[in-house]
Amino acid sequence: MFIQHSFTRVLHPQVFFCADLLCCCWSLAVLALVAAVWFFRDSRQITCIHEKHVLVTGCDSGFGHLAARQLDRRGFHVLAACLTEPGASRLRASASPRLKTLLLNVTDSASIDRALERVRSETGERGLWGLVNNAGISVPIGPMEWMQLEDFKKVLDVNLIGLIEVTLKFLPLLKKARGRVVNVASILGRVSLIGGGYCLSKYGVEAFSDSLRRDMMHFGVNVSIIEPGFFKTQVTDLSLIEDDLKKRWSNLPAEVRRAYGDSYLQDYIKVQEFSMNILASSDLSKVTSCMQHALSARYPQTRYSAGWDAKFFWIPLSYLPTCIADMVTNILMPSTKES
Repeated sequence: MFIQHSFTRVLHPQVFFCADLLCCCWSLAVLALVAAVWFFRDSRQITCIHEKHVLVTGCDSGFGHLAARQLDRRGFHVLAACLTEPGASRLRASASPRLKTLLLNVTDSASIDRALERVRSETGERGLWGLVNNAGISVPIGPMEWMQLEDFKKVLDVNLIGLIEVTLKFLPLLKKARGRVVNVASILGRVSLIGGGYCLSKYGVEAFSDSLRRDMMHFGVNVSIIEPGFFKTQVTDLSLIEDDLKKRWSNLPAEVRRAYGDSYLQDYIKVQEFSMNILASSDLSKVTSCMQHALSARYPQTRYSAGWDAKFFWIPLSYLPTCIADMVTNILMPSTKES
């Protein structure tokens, strides 16, 4: 009895070790299987791309311009909406004859109606497969106290209200095709880093897209959100941002400028320079590839984060407790004289 009991006591740690090792192996096998299934599912593509029409807004430059050309090469019938005729001409010169351009101001209801009629005539009974809401502006940005009500309206009208109106008017065509809506938000729709209307508008795009997705899933319409990090486009043009900040600073009451301190403006501009010159990527295809996947994948993702800063900094920051996120953002932004 003593020998058997001693042997059992010696054996117990080995049994536990083997059980733990077996559990780890099973866990790794399950994770590998899940990853393989996800990769296979994510890589599956739709068929008959050459029969599908896609409308992209904001195609004069930046993401929209590149996305229109990329989707055109992929075989879609691209309807590229530009704000200006010169922007439309540049795009036509760099694309195939299959790509069609139209003029669209997303803040003008009459312009949206004209675009709707044009798209309806182009798509016919097939309906509209994809709508990429990409048009947007950023300026003015800056401390909230430096803004007027009209400054918020200016950005919200383009980035949010215009996006909503375009989407609602084109929904019947999208439902007919059981198609896709791709809304370009921003990582600043998760972390409000700057004042002004930009972050507000992108938070609104996130909320609108979530509500729309849950409503439209009953009709077979998928809704995806693109959340780019910092990229070098006209929206992030540093000269426009700096000029606007300097103008606002000069228009502030003297007591407000004293509260911020004489060096605050230059410190704030340096933060913007760091964001645009160090963090911002010039590879816009990281964003447009997400758009293409959302339109051509059999199983599109709900959210796409584009850029290393979005994936490894801003999104993790958005999940941290608010007090920690505030501490991090306060480190990034300049201090006022009275802080």
